[in-house]
Amino acid sequence: MSQDRPNLSIFIIARNEADRIGATISAALPLSDDVVVIDSGSTDETVAVARSLGARVIFNPWPGYGLQKQFGEDQCRHDWLLNLDADEVLPEDLVAEVLALFNAGEPTPAGYRMRIAEVFPGEKAPHALAYALSPVRLYHRSVGRYAPSPVHDRVQMKAGAPVLQLKGTVAHYSVRSLGDQIIKLNAYADAQAADMIARGESVSRLRMVLEFPANFIKAYLGRRHALRGTYGFMTAMNYAFYRYLRAAKYWELRLQRRRQSDD
Repeated sequence: MSQDRPNLSIFIIARNEADRIGATISAALPLSDDVVVIDSGSTDETVAVARSLGARVIFNPWPGYGLQKQFGEDQCRHDWLLNLDADEVLPEDLVAEVLALFNAGEPTPAGYRMRIAEVFPGEKAPHALAYALSPVRLYHRSVGRYAPSPVHDRVQMKAGAPVLQLKGTVAHYSVRSLGDQIIKLNAYADAQAADMIARGESVSRLRMVLEFPANFIKAYLGRRHALRGTYGFMTAMNYAFYRYLRAAKYWELRLQRRRQSDD
């Protein structure tokens, strides 16, 4: 392995990602001699693909998003950590940017945000005006750690720790197909509805009625899916349905628990 790689560990959580994880690992290899894949029970070739590229693969039953990423952090050998999802690919300019941070030795402990933009089927790169998120993904373990949420994955930074923005954009190949997206969003709606109940969050009947139209507008206009043609319209519809479904599943769970308490 190259001696020029930073003292940086990369960790990836995965399940049935054989068709995507290879590109994710390959693009990130110039950055690390410690790539860790946390697999939660893949039934495809995910494990074989990851190992063929030199990654360490560790099985851990699925505990939820934040907790799985905490488990991944704990398996890493280095103190600088880079988290990627199995459908995210680092472009060459962002790899070069991270390498430059470590050229003069390890940077001061901090967190670095990375711009992440979706790439839809048929697109070769993120649209220039694509909606993007910028979460902390590169950080020193002394100042950051994933929150233990079952449905959210967010790095919690220590108070006063510097948080900087990297310039490059991660390509997020999140949509295999519309049907696959619906399956994924349905499962996410289940988890989020249960989490809302557990946290005592309330959802009004009016909000449930408005969830679909409001979130279609949010995705189609606010997140600029309108710029992505017919596929953008269809994915905006999927997003709106997912948000409605999350609210509906919350109400269904609440009614079920009421009936159980009445029995």
